[in-house]
Amino acid sequence: MTTILTATPIDAELLAELGKTTFLESHSHSASKKDITNYVKTKFAVETFERELKQAKNHYHILYHDETPIGYSKMVLNVKHKNIPIDHTTKLERLYVLGKHHHLKLGLELFKFCVTFSKNHDQSGMWLYTWVENHKALAFYKKAGFKIVGSYDFKISDTHYNPNHQMYLAY
Repeated sequence: MTTILTATPIDAELLAELGKTTFLESHSHSASKKDITNYVKTKFAVETFERELKQAKNHYHILYHDETPIGYSKMVLNVKHKNIPIDHTTKLERLYVLGKHHHLKLGLELFKFCVTFSKNHDQSGMWLYTWVENHKALAFYKKAGFKIVGSYDFKISDTHYNPNHQMYLAY
């Protein structure tokens, strides 16, 4: 059975672990080991999630399969961007499923949940950044209807940036 639950501050440790693991699965080869280690230490610290979960603008959800947490998402509503001339758009900041569970195709279920959540909050579309070398994610988002509308240099460290596509899905 699959369940998607809203995360609360008591889920910070779980999200930190899911975040660290899924980020490393997807991006560990995108920069030097030192840069990745430092990035993960900061961005996926329990304290970081505790702080973000207390901010009303952040909407985290955890994907469970057979009562086991296997993925999560993070959305921010009403995030304007110069490449998207539409108000009321959701930024999908994270959508990750643990690699050993990809065969279950539950990332699509979590994605559909995010779109429904966004629409239910009067949003007109969704946008995100995706690393240009993450071919699996790019194929997933293109199949879901996203279009590339721009580019973005994602900062991993003071000396390393990963090129990203900005993608947009209109509702």
